Amino acid sequence: MSKLASVVLLTLAVVVPSWAFNCPVVIKQAEDLVRKAEAGKLSPDTRPLLDEAKKQLAEAKAHHENAKTKRDHGDAVRKAKIAAAFAEEAIVLQTP
Repeated sequence: MSKLASVVLLTLAVVVPSWAFNCPVVIKQAEDLVRKAEAGKLSPDTRPLLDEAKKQLAEAKAHHENAKTKRDHGDAVRKAKIAAAFAEEAIVLQTP
């Protein structure tokens, strides 16, 4: 796992509870980053990152849609942030 993803995961473990009802905002941000990554030149190094970002984003949407508790919303935000981190890493690797 990349250093960026590790930092994001550690940060999320501390602050996710405060994001409980920001799911739509965080999911939208992740979607925008995934679209930006898709628009760039994909390489064998960036394709798996983008695929993982899409997978995490789909899981975030599912968690949000099926949320019954604050914890469920927190899970959705965490997955969306992880998706954003993978997409951002793909974007960084695309730039020369």
